[in-house]
Amino acid sequence: MSDDLTRDPFARLRQATRARIGLGRSGAGLPTPALASFRLDAARARDAVHAPLDVAALQAELSEFETLALRSAAADRSIYLRRPDLGRKLAEEDRAGLAKGDYDLAFVICDGLSSAAVAAHAGATLRAAHEALPDLSIAPVAIVIQGRVAVGDEVGQGLGARMVAVLIGERPGLTVADSLGIYLTYNPRSGCPDSDRNCLSNIHLSGGQTPAQAASKLAWLVREARRLGLTGTKLKEEAPTLAASETTAIPKE
Repeated sequence: MSDDLTRDPFARLRQATRARIGLGRSGAGLPTPALASFRLDAARARDAVHAPLDVAALQAELSEFETLALRSAAADRSIYLRRPDLGRKLAEEDRAGLAKGDYDLAFVICDGLSSAAVAAHAGATLRAAHEALPDLSIAPVAIVIQGRVAVGDEVGQGLGARMVAVLIGERPGLTVADSLGIYLTYNPRSGCPDSDRNCLSNIHLSGGQTPAQAASKLAWLVREARRLGLTGTKLKEEAPTLAASETTAIPKE
């Protein structure tokens, strides 16, 4: 047994997880490096929740797409955090301003609980998903401030999309503050239950799914949803895992 493992029996476990284990102690508290690391990660998590999404910068990044800047019924961040119900609905004037079309799929980007996740990964994920679904008619990309997952139902319904994919910042933790999630819903409509959605989570570059891997799985789910006419608990995600180095392009059906 190495000297390191003899001195620190948790060393081997730390190689297999990012969890905080065997931190030790200094007197009645944590050692200074462990405490400083905890405080830094906690600050990153708070910033991810409270920092506003730079919509103009995101629109510039997505300049090849037509984008719509929308707001939920939550007027500001404080209300959004205290009133989840308002984050699930569009502001009245934005709902009324949606132009109904005829689309297979609508993408909705919401800041959710991590604007950092959206800023870091939404652009790459959206671009990869578009490339993986070349034969679908796709609506303008909606960017919703103070939005939660269900706000995508109103957007999809208002745009006349048969499916909606919501890219949203996930609740940050003390290991990852920029994790993105995708929620796919067939036949989006107001009052749609969460059991009618499929979720892809942990999209980030710190040991999670890469944007390319998530886009490949989303494309598989979209095609199965079209074939079966549903999403949710009756649609099991059984897509093959895509290696990070592989392309996300999928042949047309």
